[in-house]
Amino acid sequence: MLTTAERTDCINRITSLPERLREATQNLTEAQLDTPYREGGWTVRQVVHHVADSHSNAYTRTRLALTENVPTIKPYDQDAWALLPDYTLPIEVSLRIIEGLHVRWGAMWRNLPESAFERTFFHPDNGTTSLDDALQSYANHGDNHVKQITDLRISRGW
Repeated sequence: MLTTAERTDCINRITSLPERLREATQNLTEAQLDTPYREGGWTVRQVVHHVADSHSNAYTRTRLALTENVPTIKPYDQDAWALLPDYTLPIEVSLRIIEGLHVRWGAMWRNLPESAFERTFFHPDNGTTSLDDALQSYANHGDNHVKQITDLRISRGW
């Protein structure tokens, strides 16, 4: 179980993600957005769209865990999703989704009673996950993707 300070840190990282992701992608050209962050990895554009999809799913999973008794959530194939046609759209589309979603998600996290963080959902591939674990996981998830983009910019001198 996370401490109150750890929980607050994770919530702050989640609520600040939209701004940090926007800063990490600011002024990138179309060619730069279509550059993989590592050999064989997703492009910056795909990463941004992935964050919107991943965190939308996580938000729904959080809500299910709060309103149902250990719901079984549906996994999805993130690599297959990254190949769908909407992943070629401008990143602004997903940045706006992330902004609105994180306002709502942050407000929800901030206003939960402590006992709510013990609630769980069941993932068929990963087992049972508490909301404390999900909170920490998605705070780290956003941080990792911002770092991938920032590291790419540094390595390429962008």
